[in-house]
Amino acid sequence: MNNVIGIDLGGTAIKLGRFTADGKCLQSITVDTPQPPTPEAVLLTIVEAIAQVDPDNQSVAIGVGTPGPADAAGRVAKVAINLAGWHDVPLADWLEAKTGKPTILANDANCAGLGEAWLGSGRNFQDLILLTLGTGVGGAIILDGKLFVGRHGAAGELGLITLNPDGPMCNSGNSGSLEQYACISAIRRRTGKEPIELGKLAQNGDIQALKFWQEYGRDLGIGLTSLIYILTPQAIIIGGGVSASFEYFLSSMQAEIEKRVLPTSSVDLQILPAKLGNSAGMVGAAKLAFTVIN
Repeated sequence: MNNVIGIDLGGTAIKLGRFTADGKCLQSITVDTPQPPTPEAVLLTIVEAIAQVDPDNQSVAIGVGTPGPADAAGRVAKVAINLAGWHDVPLADWLEAKTGKPTILANDANCAGLGEAWLGSGRNFQDLILLTLGTGVGGAIILDGKLFVGRHGAAGELGLITLNPDGPMCNSGNSGSLEQYACISAIRRRTGKEPIELGKLAQNGDIQALKFWQEYGRDLGIGLTSLIYILTPQAIIIGGGVSASFEYFLSSMQAEIEKRVLPTSSVDLQILPAKLGNSAGMVGAAKLAFTVIN
């Protein structure tokens, strides 16, 4: 049976797993990202880790999720957030030369979306959006069961849509992007607290924390309204670290969407928490790898 390797490349850790076509994980490993994470050092670390996760050289392809956009063909890591010196790195070519296995890249949020669509909360849907709420706000769009990346590979930056034209500046150059209201640093800025702390306070019935999560859900709902009108997904899946407090912002988010979206654009829409946690990127990278052999 064909099996592939999925790799989730992060700023501090690299996760690798070997998967069968039906989603069974045969072996997995997490290794530290070399510091400094130069492209050459990362390549060496990945090649060594592949040998550990696939000692008998049974895998037939490699998928890699990178923390930043890849080109549309899935060959080049254009830039990589948290990886200094990564600009137009031909990582797929390099890995193919070292391993002899066809290789494909995608950004990590897109891989997380593929993972959730394959084995997670999205497995019963053909059209879905994944929103990752963490250090930034990332996204993935799955249409007709396939990842949509656009002509140049950069589509699906869902966190960078405008929520408030007069809001805080975003690294993208936009002002008041959804990310500036929904990411971890935005939550700190708004409350002086960490999301995990606000989640515990809400769990204990703290009025201020519960009020914050209601406001947070409202902002998220407003941002999602634009995306629903454009994409009319069957499901919206909410992942990333902040999704640990999903139950506290779900109702206000849903209320905002119901208020703002015409029923014709939100027929049977489901909003669900992500299921795969930190393994979503690795799982999705493996799903991506199957696309180069099928």
